[in-house]
Amino acid sequence: MPIQLSGKVALVTGASKGVGRGIAIALARYGATIVINYNSDLPGAQETLASIEAAGGSGITVKGSVSSAEQVNAMFDLVKQTYGRLDILVNNAGVQTWKALLDLTESEWDHVLDTNLKGTFLCTQRAADIMKEQGAGRIVHIGSGCNKVAFPSLVNYTASKGGIEQFTKAAAVELGKFGITVNCVAPGSIEVERTKEESGDYASTWSALTPLGRIGTPEDIGRAVVFFASDLSDFVSGQTLYVDGGLFAKPHWPYPV
Repeated sequence: MPIQLSGKVALVTGASKGVGRGIAIALARYGATIVINYNSDLPGAQETLASIEAAGGSGITVKGSVSSAEQVNAMFDLVKQTYGRLDILVNNAGVQTWKALLDLTESEWDHVLDTNLKGTFLCTQRAADIMKEQGAGRIVHIGSGCNKVAFPSLVNYTASKGGIEQFTKAAAVELGKFGITVNCVAPGSIEVERTKEESGDYASTWSALTPLGRIGTPEDIGRAVVFFASDLSDFVSGQTLYVDGGLFAKPHWPYPV
């Protein structure tokens, strides 16, 4: 069965760069019209749109913080007014704070949880309102390897992503009767602008730990999202798919493998 998303409208949050951009471009490649959400990086959002249009796709950019109910409502109202429908939502927008648990401030905790977890809730709720009227829809959350294992010095990020995985299951159970599927894609080590700043040689550091011998790309995540957005996943809901090259399936094993 060939994947076909023509006639579908997809909203991707945090799509001005990195994984979000890769997801938006991948969905457009299969025919979806893309709503590119950004919070502050308008040039990046315009670059994402330019890449989509250069490949024959179409879409719009829309500004809005996913942590603000008022701005989320305005964003979804614009989508409904512009296209009259929404078929796919990808909750990708996210932030993180590199700080040990005992040094983390309340405001830093709130910022990450408000963006990553609350934002996922707000956008899912509004998208589901639209999809319920249509009798169908696809919602995909972007999790993390820390859905499975704790990441040191990323306690608020780990908490937010773990919450997203459980929220995926709860939303799938409640929204299934409306023909809406809800799933989660959990990336492993993906080379984007942010992760390149984590170490002097991010690619070599994580490739050596990954069973497939390389790090991931935004395109790897985009293809997984396309699967969940397509008819190929009609009977899949409430699931988390780890796109990590086997990284987080690998135990601390004392013997050669």
